Amino acid sequence: MELERFSYDNKIVRAFIIATVIFGLVGMLVGLTIALQLVWPIFNFDLQYTTFGRIRPLHTNAIIFAFVGNAMFAGTYYSLQRLLKTRMFNDTLSWINFWGWQLIILAAAITLPLGITTSKEYAELEWPIDIAITLVWVVFGINLIGTIIKRRERHMYVAVWFYIATFVTVAVLHVVNSFEMPVTFFKSYSWYAGVQDALVQWWYGHNAVAFFLTTPFLGLMYYFLPKAANRPVYSYRLSIIHFWSLIFIYIWAGPHHLLYSTLPDWAQSLGVVFSIMLIAPSWGGMLNGLLTLRGAWDKVREDVVLKFMVVAVTAYGMATLEGPLLSLKNVNAIAHFTDWIVAHVHVGGLGWNGFLIFGILYWVVPRMWATSLYSNKLANLHFWLGTLGIIFYALPMYTSGVVQSLMWKEFNAEGFLVYKNFLETTVQILPMHMLRATGGALYLVGAIIMTYNLIKTAYAGKFIANEEAEAAPLEKVAHVTGGGWHAVLERKPVVFTALALVAILIGGVIEMVPTFLIKSNVPTIASVKPYTPLELHGRDLYIREGCVSCHTQLVRPFRSETERYGEYSKSGEYVYDHPFLWGSKRTGPDLQRIGGKYNDSWHYYHMIDPGSVSAGSIMPAYPWLLEQKIDLNATAGKIKALRTIGVPYEAEYEFKANEDLDKQAQRIVDNLLLEDVKVAKDAEIVALIAYLQRLGTDIKQKDKTAEATLNQ
Repeated sequence: MELERFSYDNKIVRAFIIATVIFGLVGMLVGLTIALQLVWPIFNFDLQYTTFGRIRPLHTNAIIFAFVGNAMFAGTYYSLQRLLKTRMFNDTLSWINFWGWQLIILAAAITLPLGITTSKEYAELEWPIDIAITLVWVVFGINLIGTIIKRRERHMYVAVWFYIATFVTVAVLHVVNSFEMPVTFFKSYSWYAGVQDALVQWWYGHNAVAFFLTTPFLGLMYYFLPKAANRPVYSYRLSIIHFWSLIFIYIWAGPHHLLYSTLPDWAQSLGVVFSIMLIAPSWGGMLNGLLTLRGAWDKVREDVVLKFMVVAVTAYGMATLEGPLLSLKNVNAIAHFTDWIVAHVHVGGLGWNGFLIFGILYWVVPRMWATSLYSNKLANLHFWLGTLGIIFYALPMYTSGVVQSLMWKEFNAEGFLVYKNFLETTVQILPMHMLRATGGALYLVGAIIMTYNLIKTAYAGKFIANEEAEAAPLEKVAHVTGGGWHAVLERKPVVFTALALVAILIGGVIEMVPTFLIKSNVPTIASVKPYTPLELHGRDLYIREGCVSCHTQLVRPFRSETERYGEYSKSGEYVYDHPFLWGSKRTGPDLQRIGGKYNDSWHYYHMIDPGSVSAGSIMPAYPWLLEQKIDLNATAGKIKALRTIGVPYEAEYEFKANEDLDKQAQRIVDNLLLEDVKVAKDAEIVALIAYLQRLGTDIKQKDKTAEATLNQ
């Protein structure tokens, strides 16, 4: 049989590897910075653009999309060519994918510190960048599917299945979650509101973890782990079960992020049931990876690449057992909103994604530069520093999470909360946060050592830009049959892709359609009204400053929470919230019932000097809110955009909205003057105070009306 000669494109892989290493170091450094900020507020640097709320989403985006994303592309481009015995479909598309992705990352690095954000977790980037992401992802998809179609290997290996599922699912997730109503080039409102927005966001958020941080890396595991061990995958049949059950079940589990919220109980229960079911396919994948090493454990002790990969797969197993257990309501009641979740996420991020990436880099770079790794000793040092870093990070955060939950819920013999002041819990966990920062520093030092090791390796070798290869053309084996039903399916990439799409759509459709179409799922409350223009500006400032990163707006139906915060939250309270701001972590107290709890001057001083009203606070100061002015020219556009997506502002209200804004601002200025505080009427601090004083007052108004009716 005559063989065709061709070459693999290593230049695109090299580009993605360089981006992976650079953005990995940047993302980890920002992560270390925000860890320090949660102990010593001085590390906010008294700058508007470096506060925790501004750079926390910079850290998550840098790690998820810049570090892990570039590594995903690097590993996919390297393995796909060799699995399919062909060069990528189109070199130009490969480079559009690369430069487009880097420009998106650059846009994120600029806009997020500037406060240009939607506030939706892992989807903070504004609408023009969302469009760019869609276009670049389509380019990647065309290149992926085109390469599969032009392959010289009839059989699609298991790694390719996971790459296909990643492409179709991330496309669906991103597009559905990114429906927004633009106001300006830098500002939009989520098309969805309240409970519905929360459901869509955590359907996206949970499955961004599933299909951006998990499925592509399972594909990479199935390629690089057997290669590094020089052994075949343990079980082909287990791979089939693992793949189809995982992509079908995962998509249902998003609602477990919203337990004890105002999401309908049936949706919460579906999320719990499918989360527990996830244990089986997740552990099937972990066991398939670890059992591939059967008989090779002596090699694991000697080979640093396998050390990284074994810890990565083990961390995947730990995280995918813990996630379903956290979805149980009794466990969720303890762990949610605490540092426990931070530990859980970082076991996956640092252990699974980080260590698998490190192992892949140590395996790929010497081969692409036709040399040996510069220093196995440095690689082993990196391994142990990274492992200690994970331990020093995760264990204190688990401890911190349990301490937080126990303190939040503790009552004394008389039935009163022991720790009524939220700050008492904040101060108690500071030593654990110091240890967490130590763990992050160790992990970063290990990554710096790896960078030096890889650079020295590259300098010692000669880069193979186009790696020569040969294989028989696909046509020569076109009539091969047998191998079972799945083997037949693997020879039909378009059908395979369509079936994967159907598998991931079912769960999302069943959960979301009833929530949107059946009104009883989100009952309205007559006393809940749209935000006033001033409050709307204040809400946008709250979003800009990233307050949702530390404060929740969701009082759960626990006695400990209703005693501390007030009446538990109702779904009807959020019907005009575009986007929802329930949050996912309580570094500070819940704010859903903060309106009217303190006078205006308390909020003023709390924003200018938090420690003056809350001794021991780790919150940064926001002095620029005094100096910067509300953009009154933006009011009309905001009102029109929100009315378009269903907020019942009366027709042409935008033309007189600033009059109402001026009157409300004057009342706040007058209140502050009573406390000898002078502030300009159009200062941003005034709008933020208006928003905070509004929170929860609709329900209070309803209660007053009901009480008046009873007294008549």
